[in-house]
Amino acid sequence: MYQLLKPLLFQLAPEKAHHLTVSGLAATLAIPGVSAAFRATYKLEDPKLERTVFGLPFPNPVGLAAGFDKDGKYYHHMASLGFGFLELGTVTPLPQAGNPQPRLFRLPQDRALINRMGFNNEGVEALATRLLQQGRPGKTILGGNIGKNKVTPNEDAVSDYVKCFERLYPLVDYFVVNVSSPNTPNLRALQDKEPLTALLSTLQELNVKLARPSVAMVGAPLGKPGELWAEKPILLKIAPDLTDGQLDDILGIVSATGIAGIIATNTTIARKPLITDSDEVAAIGNGGLSGSPVRQRSTEVIRYLYENSGKTLDIIGVGGIDSPASAREKLDAGAKLIQVYSGMVYAGPGLVRDIKQGLL
Repeated sequence: MYQLLKPLLFQLAPEKAHHLTVSGLAATLAIPGVSAAFRATYKLEDPKLERTVFGLPFPNPVGLAAGFDKDGKYYHHMASLGFGFLELGTVTPLPQAGNPQPRLFRLPQDRALINRMGFNNEGVEALATRLLQQGRPGKTILGGNIGKNKVTPNEDAVSDYVKCFERLYPLVDYFVVNVSSPNTPNLRALQDKEPLTALLSTLQELNVKLARPSVAMVGAPLGKPGELWAEKPILLKIAPDLTDGQLDDILGIVSATGIAGIIATNTTIARKPLITDSDEVAAIGNGGLSGSPVRQRSTEVIRYLYENSGKTLDIIGVGGIDSPASAREKLDAGAKLIQVYSGMVYAGPGLVRDIKQGLL
């Protein structure tokens, strides 16, 4: 069905097509019996697909990357497509509109996207309220991707991450610290060794304070009064544009702070290799490139981190996954789990089932 609608959707502006697609999915799933039919089509549950990573029981290793459902409006619907985990956000303490439109662009020849969204979201309080009201989507794991507001200077950035962390702590299963988006001015400077170590150390200290002596609460109702929970895994999402020396620093920071793992990688500011005409790409301007062109570099980063950690680092691989083969490539490089977003724009929602079938 998606492949039949895709030519029509691609006639629309990308951001409008995104909202139309997800709202259409939500409306369709509201029809009696349709949700069950979707689950029957896409779920593909099998014990062989189950993974325990970061101490969490993932039903399968295929997740939805951050950015697709920033405000938690569609996570129950997306769970119907068979994802093992869903990452919400990036969310900031205060609502913000993001960058001016247009800010999302397709490169169909490259099966790629360029975005400069700028952390557009309704704020952490809106996300927390939805999570409390709508509850958990079955056994699907939920992640919270957190960032800072554009108006917050880097020297005060830690406070923004702390606010998001505290508010979402009882509501998500793991956290992702996003300091690698190219679309918030100076954000990537937080990837430098000193500020990044300080940020992650602060969150880890807070993690210990907020945790209670308890088993993990995966599968329990969200925000249950008096609920006890364990420390939450904290992951760091990094850019694909880091040098080997910077990746070595990342490994040292992971060891020093004791965070649970890495998401590799975010979008790239590079523009090679691309098939799309260079003048067309230049006319688009700034933004992060995702999709097929980032596939190779993302895999290289995963392999480097995994090998140089003594094959002990837990990694979620993302970047250019649009087929079972590209998913397997990430796993073979050392990733324990994978995430999709841009690949699903081109391959459709059946990509999730196809990947799981390929893994089996």
